Amino acid sequence: MAVARDTFNRRSLGPSLNANVKEARVLMVGAGGIGCELLKDLVKTGFGEVHIVDLDTIDLSNLNRQFLFRQEHIGKSKALVAKEIAGAFNPHVKVVAHHANIKDSQFHVEWFRSFKIVFNALDNLEARRHVNRMCLAADVPLIESGTTGFNGQVQVIKKGVTACYDCTAKEAPKTFPVCTIRSTPSQPIHCIVWSKSYLLNEIFGTSEDQASLDLTENADNAKEIAELKKEAEALRKVRESVGTEQFPQMLFDKVFNADITRLLSMKDSWKSREPPTPLDYKTLMSQASDALARKDEIINDGQRIWTLEENLVVFNDSLERLSKRMLKLLATRSEGSAKPTINFDKDDEDTLDFVAASANIRSHIFGIEAKSRFDIKQMAGNIIPAIATTNAIVAGLCVLESFKVLRGEYDKAREVFLTPFAPQRLLGTDRPRPPNPDCPVCSTYYTTVQVDLSRATLNDLVEDIVKAQLGYGEKEFAVNSEAGLLYDPDLTDNLDKTLGDLGIKQNGFITIVDEDDEDTFVNVVISIQEAKLPDKPIKGVEADQVPTIPRKPKKIVLVQSNGITQTNGKRAADGEAPAKDSKKRSRADDGGSLAAKKARNEGDDVVVIDDDIGTGAIEILDD
Repeated sequence: MAVARDTFNRRSLGPSLNANVKEARVLMVGAGGIGCELLKDLVKTGFGEVHIVDLDTIDLSNLNRQFLFRQEHIGKSKALVAKEIAGAFNPHVKVVAHHANIKDSQFHVEWFRSFKIVFNALDNLEARRHVNRMCLAADVPLIESGTTGFNGQVQVIKKGVTACYDCTAKEAPKTFPVCTIRSTPSQPIHCIVWSKSYLLNEIFGTSEDQASLDLTENADNAKEIAELKKEAEALRKVRESVGTEQFPQMLFDKVFNADITRLLSMKDSWKSREPPTPLDYKTLMSQASDALARKDEIINDGQRIWTLEENLVVFNDSLERLSKRMLKLLATRSEGSAKPTINFDKDDEDTLDFVAASANIRSHIFGIEAKSRFDIKQMAGNIIPAIATTNAIVAGLCVLESFKVLRGEYDKAREVFLTPFAPQRLLGTDRPRPPNPDCPVCSTYYTTVQVDLSRATLNDLVEDIVKAQLGYGEKEFAVNSEAGLLYDPDLTDNLDKTLGDLGIKQNGFITIVDEDDEDTFVNVVISIQEAKLPDKPIKGVEADQVPTIPRKPKKIVLVQSNGITQTNGKRAADGEAPAKDSKKRSRADDGGSLAAKKARNEGDDVVVIDDDIGTGAIEILDD
C-alpha cells in the first residue's frame, strides 16, 4: 500500500492543521535570499496555493546563496524561475508567479484580502512598509522577516493584535550636508550619492527628489541653494533633449564642465584644498577610440576600475539605454497619468552603469580615487553580504510561525531573533509586542474609496468623503499623502487640483488627521482604488454603511514631585506643551505659518543615502 505524500505532515501537524495548510492560499513577496528558502519550505510543507511577486531578474552574484537559480537562469525573472524549479518539489501545490512590482495597481487591497497569510521576504524599506499597510487595510496576517549577515528576525503582524512593522520608529538614514555633495566632495561616497540621488533623479526621475536633497536655506548653504536652483533650470533644458544625438554631450558639458567652472569661481572654497579640473567632452572622446572598440568588454567587467575614457564610454552607453526606456515609457503613458520616472535600483544594470560612470568621472575631476562598479553597487545599495544559512533558518522560522497563525493562536506567536554570537543561545524569542497606540499606520481606521483619478479633485475628497461620509463635518483636519501635506484649513491651494495631479495613484493611501482637541478621531487611512465612475468622480461607503470612527484615548498627565510632567513616556517641563501628532499641522495661534510649514515639508539640509530598511549602519538586505 502506497504511503500518501502528506502522511508524515499529517502525523507531525495533526489532521486539522494539515488540512488547513493544504487549503491555504498564501502570498510570498520577494524571491531572493530568504524567498528561495521560504518558497522551498512552503511547497514541501504542502501549502495549497503559493503566489510569488518579485520584479528582479537573476544576477551572477545571486547564485552563491539563492539555490533555486543556476548559471543558465542569469537574466531571467526570479519569480518565474523560482516557480518552475520549486514547483517540481511538490506537484500537488499550485505555484503562481508574478514578475512585477508589488506596488503595481494590479495588487490592490481586495487581491491581498484573498490570501490567508502574506510572507514578506523583501530587502527594501519602502516595499516593506507598503506591504505592511496593504495587509493592515485588508486585515490579513503578515509574517515579516529579514537578515543582516549572520543575524535574522521573524515577526508576526496581525491588525489590532500585534505591533505592525511601523510601530517601532526606524533609525534615521546616513546623511551628508548638501554643500559637501554638490560642491566639495572629498570621498568616493560623496560622488556616488551625487550621481545616484541628484543627477539620475534630475534627468530621469523627479526633479530635485525631496527624499534625497533638501533646499531649506540656512547661513551655511544659502548661496549653494540659490545656485542649485539655477542648475535645476539648466538641467531641465538638458532633460528635454533626452533621446537626441546631442543629449550625452549636453549633459556632460553641463555637469562636468560648466558646473565645475562655476565652482572654480568660488575661490575661497579652494584655499585649503585641491581645486577640481573641468573636462572637455570632445577632447576626451578623441582619446576614447580604443575604449569604444572594447565597449562590450568594458561593460561586462564590473570588477575592474575603469579608466576615465572607459567611464565616458559607459556613461554614453548607459544614457542611450536609459533614453530608450524613457521614450518608451512616455509613448505608452495613459492620458492623465503622472509623468514616468526611472529610479535607481542596484539590480538595474542601466541605472547602475550610469551611476558608476558618472560618479567615477566626478571623482576624477576632484582628484578622488575611482571605484569599480562592483564596489559602487555595494556602496550605493548599502549591501551587507548575505549568508545562505541565515536565510534558511529564518525561512524555517517563518513557516513555524505560520502554523500558529493558521490556528489563530496569536497569543502563542513569537518574535524570533537569530543571534549566533550572543553569549546564551542561538535563537532568542519574545512575546509579540502589542500595537503602539501612537503608531501612524496601525492605530488608524481604514476605509476604501473608489476614485476617477483624472476627474476627482482634492475638494471632492474633502467635501464628499471626509466631511460628509466620514463625519468630520465642521472639524478641523489635515489631509496627508505619502508625499506630504495636501490640505488643512490654512493650506487650500490644492483643492481644485485632481488627485492624479497631486501624485495620488492606484493603491495609494491618504491619511486624515483630526486636529480637534476634544472628541478626537483616530487617524483615518483611505485606500485609493481607481475606477471609471459614470456619475460623480469619487465614491465612498454606501449610505447604510457609514463608519463609526474610534476616538483617540485621552492621555493622562501625571504630575511628578519634581515639577516635571510626563505624557506618554515623554517628559515635558512645566509650561511646555506635550508632544503632538507628527502629522498635525502647526496652528496659527501656535506661531506656525504657511511658509514655515512648506519649509518643513522640504526637510533638512542633507542628502540621504538610501538605507533600505532604515536601520542606519546596518541594512537587512538580500536581493
